[in-house]
Amino acid sequence: MFEKFLNVFKIPDLKKRILFVLGMVLVFRIGVHIPLPGVNAKALADLFSQGGLLNFVDLFAGGALRRFSIFAMGIMPYINASIIMQLLIAVIPALEKLSKEGDEGREKITAYIRYGTIVVGALQAIGLTFWLENMGVLMVTGPLMRLMNVITLTAGTTFLMWLGEQITDFGIGNGISVIIFAGIVARLPSSIVATSKLVVAGEVNIFSLVVLIVISIAAIAGVILVELGERRIPVQYAKRVVGRRVYGGQATYLPLRVNQAGVIPIIFAIAVLMLPGTLAQFFQSSSSMQAFNRIFSPGSFLYSTTYALLIIFFTYFYTAISFNPKNVAENMQKYGGFIPGIRAGRPTVNYIERILSRITLPGAIFLAIIAILPTILMKLTGITTFYLGGTSLLIMVGVALETIRQIEAHLSMRHYEGFLKG
Repeated sequence: MFEKFLNVFKIPDLKKRILFVLGMVLVFRIGVHIPLPGVNAKALADLFSQGGLLNFVDLFAGGALRRFSIFAMGIMPYINASIIMQLLIAVIPALEKLSKEGDEGREKITAYIRYGTIVVGALQAIGLTFWLENMGVLMVTGPLMRLMNVITLTAGTTFLMWLGEQITDFGIGNGISVIIFAGIVARLPSSIVATSKLVVAGEVNIFSLVVLIVISIAAIAGVILVELGERRIPVQYAKRVVGRRVYGGQATYLPLRVNQAGVIPIIFAIAVLMLPGTLAQFFQSSSSMQAFNRIFSPGSFLYSTTYALLIIFFTYFYTAISFNPKNVAENMQKYGGFIPGIRAGRPTVNYIERILSRITLPGAIFLAIIAILPTILMKLTGITTFYLGGTSLLIMVGVALETIRQIEAHLSMRHYEGFLKG
């Protein structure tokens, strides 16, 4: 394994790409620690101690929101703009047509996402600035200060978007995912140190720590298994004679992933469940709103049950809008492909939909289990200092696997043995 690791640095281009990624991550982590002026650190810490939507947003910001730094909103506006664009492509025929026009169409879609990121980022920056001002976090107020905060926060998000694109083009892996991954990993050492202090002080027994470690390792193994899991539908292409050449005739397969929706269902579910808590913070004088918020407080039975059901629902919902069996069947028929034993056209569409709905169910249930597992672990072990949520776990494993695949591709092209080979 060590020899395989050294092979990475024997390839100048691959070594350059890895060093470029590390440099860009360093720039991101430096920006996380550059705070905006006029922040009441104690009030901000008290606000985060209450939990809620801020902690979820801070996950994607890598701790920048907790410090209210120039990268406080992280890459979340870009994620929101991307999700909105995917939904619009599914419902607006003109955008759907544009997305099928090859590289030129994809470039236009990417440009729309960039503009959307700036708009969404500016709106979120305005809301965040006014809300934190009302909560007493921002000590220096006034129109000019608000304008500076909005411009700085929007510029920070735009810079992170550009940073992610540079990593994608000149580094290894998807740049946006790498930035989120770096933010999550950066929070692990402090969690480990805090947990170790509790163990040394005797506040946490060794048995609970062992249970936490064993279940965490099992969860990571399960996520890897599900992320790599796919149903391969055999596809046969008929032979075509064009001039003196013969095309087609080969057998291949259509891969349908068990977790087709990725981490998106968890993001949607959390956004819905955090709505009562967010509204309760705005309507603190309303007793009914506060009571409703207590019922749906994180960790309660009703919250966990609703959370799991929402994840299953959004898994089917997002899979339906992101994967179109009709388009897949049309493309197969266009190039002379067919599924053995299944007629082309509508029967192929029905067959793919049936297979997809069957493999989506275990994927959705697994996502729900992974999402509520941290809550179960905290109640079972009593350890609250080490929190590895479902979203962060899926992102970490997904980014790590994708990065390894790309390194494998670079090694294979140059006749080196990769990490995943015996």
